[in-house]
Parts: sequence; C-alpha cells; structure tokens
Amino acid sequence: MADRPLVLGSHTLNSRLIVGTGKYATLELMQQCLEASGSDVITVAVRRERLVDASGRNILDYIDLSRYTILPNTAGCFNVEDAVRVARLGREILRGLENPGADWVKLEVLADTRTLLPDPVATVIACEQLVADGFQVLCYTSDDPITARRLKLAGATSVMPAGSPIGSGQGILNPNNIRICLEYLKENDPDYPVIVDAGVGTASDVAVAMELGCDGVLLNTAIASARDPLRMAHAMRLACHAGRDALLSGRIPRKLYATASSPTEGVISRALGN
Repeated sequence: MADRPLVLGSHTLNSRLIVGTGKYATLELMQQCLEASGSDVITVAVRRERLVDASGRNILDYIDLSRYTILPNTAGCFNVEDAVRVARLGREILRGLENPGADWVKLEVLADTRTLLPDPVATVIACEQLVADGFQVLCYTSDDPITARRLKLAGATSVMPAGSPIGSGQGILNPNNIRICLEYLKENDPDYPVIVDAGVGTASDVAVAMELGCDGVLLNTAIASARDPLRMAHAMRLACHAGRDALLSGRIPRKLYATASSPTEGVISRALGN
C-alpha cells in the first residue's frame, strides 16, 4: 500500500529524509550522496556555507535546482537578530534563483558553541518574528516537550527535536521524550509534522526515529563524515523507508515469555501408554 507524502506547510515531499550539504570532502561527492539519499529537499547553511570554494567553484553548480527544493537554515546563529537576518538573506538568495524554498527556513538559534544546544527562549521569539514575516518555520529544538509545544503555539510549521547533540552521532538518547513530543504536538492534530533533527549516527538511528512515529529525519554529518559516504547515503534512504513501513505495519507487543511461532493445533504426539 502506497504511503501518503510528507506535507510541510505548502511543500509536499516524496522523501521523508532531508539531507545537508556540509562537511563533504568534495562537491562531486556531495552531489553523488544527494542523489543516493533519494531526498528531494536539501538544507544549506546560509551563514556557514561558502557558496564559492577556494577553487572558485559555486556549490549551487553542483545542486540541480530543478530537482531539489532548498531549505535554507540559520546554523551558526546565537541570537534572535542574527537568525532573523540570515533567514531573510536566504529568502532573497532563493528568490533570485527562483527556487520554491524561498518561503521557508529551518530555524536554529544556538545557546553556546560547546554543546550547540538550542536557546529555547530565543528560538521561540525568533519563530514568532519569522512567522509574522511570512516564513514557514521549521524549528530545531531540544527534545523538551514543553518547548516543543510552545514552538507549535508560536506558529512553527514543523517542530524538529534533536535526537542528541548536533554531530554527536549518539542517535536518539531519550526516546521517551520524543514520544511525549509526538503526543503533545499531534494531539488533536495527527498530521502535524515532527522531524528528528541532529544526532543521527547510522542507519538504525533513522529507523528508530521513524518507528517512534516521527514524520521524517534531517541529517548531514552521519553521511558526510562516514568512511564511505555514498554507501551510507544509500543506507539512510533504505532505513527511512524501513522504519516508516515498520511503523505503519504495527509491531507485535513485547512479552515476558516466549510464544510459539508455529501452530499448536494438531500437534503430533505419542499416545499415552506407548
């Protein structure tokens, strides 16, 4: 049975995996990994990303803008003013490129450089300002359910809780918090999109996020810094599909004791007394 697509505001995604463009050894490798991931949305850090590298090559020359929707993000911003300014800069760049990603932004307002954890108060304020400015805001946040609920009330198109700190590769450290975020955010609104963002280390982390009930996963380092990025990109693609299919299939309940997997009726037995 075909799955429904992921809808984020006015955007409809065929793939539930969103990938980044940073940290690749070469632009050619990035291009190949984007293809292997199967993603139709890729995120670019407007503030951190060098659009032109040391050899004078433009990263946008390696991204098929007719195929991919760009999701600009505010990575590297540590206060509301910077985040709002970078979001607007990303909008102007994508308008000039006539890319449909001009109307949305992945919002990050970080608290410090050591943990790269979000500043919850600044994130809520920036979200409110960007929503008022016409943006569809996808908010990176911690796995705190209360903050997640506040961001939805602030108008976020999607709340994106971290599985673990950015680039840590620790996977989903607190699945119970993710479950509570899902409960709070989808209460009376089951189609509200919740996407795990940050901390993914390998394909099983993606599968776990999807099996928990998340609508998608956003990642970068887990592919770009893998020993074989191209193979990992393919693995992430398969894991996203597998986790989603497992969720929709409905897992069996966990039991303390064994249950025979073969039928118990009509079992051949030795007659009594023989």
